[in-house]
Amino acid sequence: MKSGFVSIIGRPNVGKSTLLNTIMQRKIAIISNKAQTTRNNIMGIYHDEESQIIFIDTPGIHKPKHNLGKALNSKAYYTINDVDVIVLVVDISEKMGTGDKFVIDKLKDINKPVLLVLNKIDKVSKEMIMKKIKIYNDLYDFKEIIPLSVISKKDTDILIKHLKKYLTDEIKYYDDDYITDKNTEFFISEYVREKILNYTNDEVPHAITCITENIKVGKDATEVDVLIIVERENLKKIIIGHQGEMIKKIGIDSRKDIENLLGRKVYLNLFVKTVPKWRDKEKYLLEFGYKNNE
Repeated sequence: MKSGFVSIIGRPNVGKSTLLNTIMQRKIAIISNKAQTTRNNIMGIYHDEESQIIFIDTPGIHKPKHNLGKALNSKAYYTINDVDVIVLVVDISEKMGTGDKFVIDKLKDINKPVLLVLNKIDKVSKEMIMKKIKIYNDLYDFKEIIPLSVISKKDTDILIKHLKKYLTDEIKYYDDDYITDKNTEFFISEYVREKILNYTNDEVPHAITCITENIKVGKDATEVDVLIIVERENLKKIIIGHQGEMIKKIGIDSRKDIENLLGRKVYLNLFVKTVPKWRDKEKYLLEFGYKNNE
């Protein structure tokens, strides 16, 4: 058996979390069209008869504008030095910009195999794919350049096949039933945060967190309490919505994901709390809001 650790890196919103979810065939990481949706390094352990690949989904690497951005970048950089293989994901349908070059520059001093995934090939022509392969080849000595669509299981199977060539360990790190390093509380909190990001669009900034405060398992159902923390009172009003319509919508869709996770009926209670000057409490956001749910 071959095994190894693989870090999935790239700019925000290029499909890193979707790639992990497709490989794992389950929802390991939440997905939103907002940058910096992923705030934690999330592990997904892939198993088959001949290999065990430990994937680590990372926050999008970007030029940070505040302390939260710096903290998220550091989480991504940390994995680069601690894995066996790096998978860099880029959106082939977008023009290469300074953000892509910023990420590639971070790899210049890394002495380990880097595979490039050109995502969203369904949106471009074959001529464009060949053009992009040449552009990226001139920028960095990638071990492999793999055009694919991360939503396709067939395509991600091709990536797995390529990755196996670079696995050097011959040890089984985790049991077959172990698929992630995150606990139930973490996933419940993330499901709620995902719905908030998706339903509120740009109205609610990323200075928001969700904390699973209580899980009470009953005979026929599980009752779950989740606290939503925002920085300003007007954000609280947006999340609650007119006559509670928004928070009801968030709750209904979150409950579906939580029921799929737990495999039973769920009663979900959402509470919204305002914490003023949230930007001054990013340490609280990262350490309290997330470590409590890991």
